Amino acid sequence: MTNQVTDTGHDTIADHVADAVETIRSRVQLMPTVGIVLGSGLGSLADDVHAVASIPYGAIPYFPQSTAPGHAGRLVLGHLNGQAVVVMAGRVHLYEGYSAQRVTFPVRVMRALGAQTLIITNAAGGVRTDLDAGALMLITDHINLTGRNPLVGENQPSLGVRFPDMTYAYDPDLQALARSVAAQHDIKLAEGVYLGLLGPSYETPAEIRMARSLGADAVGMSTVMEVIAARHAGLRVLAISCITNMAAGILPQKLDEQEVIETAAAVRDTFITLIRGLLSRLADAQSVDTEGR
Repeated sequence: MTNQVTDTGHDTIADHVADAVETIRSRVQLMPTVGIVLGSGLGSLADDVHAVASIPYGAIPYFPQSTAPGHAGRLVLGHLNGQAVVVMAGRVHLYEGYSAQRVTFPVRVMRALGAQTLIITNAAGGVRTDLDAGALMLITDHINLTGRNPLVGENQPSLGVRFPDMTYAYDPDLQALARSVAAQHDIKLAEGVYLGLLGPSYETPAEIRMARSLGADAVGMSTVMEVIAARHAGLRVLAISCITNMAAGILPQKLDEQEVIETAAAVRDTFITLIRGLLSRLADAQSVDTEGR
């Protein structure tokens, strides 16, 4: 089946999710408990998964296809560090021309496949001057300046409530776990607020000064839509930015897409250690919970 979107006037997002899940289930019966979204230059983690299935986005009905460099565009299901996972090797963005609903469609599919926790990664520009290129930043909150929201329109109760609370958009317990894993592996993990913009142009120095005045520590073109949809769907969310460059105007140089990809590749091993450590600890917690019952 090809990635074809048709508008019959009757289909809903829930219907499309069901069609996508049916296609995936026809290839693999694995029920993942953790979903992972891999950002620019970070897709190599998908190669570490003991894969049961690796499905191109184009083979899943209604699934948007990645067009951005550094995004492979395949859904990998398998096992990693004791967890059954579903991994997006590459995401899609608003700037590719997709609606907010289409950008977040994969999150809803991962939830319908069984995921209860979502780990989101991205490449971001450092707004705070102590966030050097190559730093990892735990996202504690976000500011949405994209002008979009995936929940606009008629709410479908089967997907979530009309007005989801975003007070704890980024799960405090998962943040505590990330800090513990980082300390265990001697990984320096910064923390901060992520500001999401539409893109695809990089921000101007004036926009970065605005971001700083609003309380942002890093800026990027993804993640926010996915987090909103994930919370709407009842997923627990952890998000980590790889600071791949200093934002516009901080250093006397132009921003370059290749720098983003190269910096993400340079910290790949540290990033993978952190994510795999998180999965191991989540698996241990689930084992204890199961034994306690």
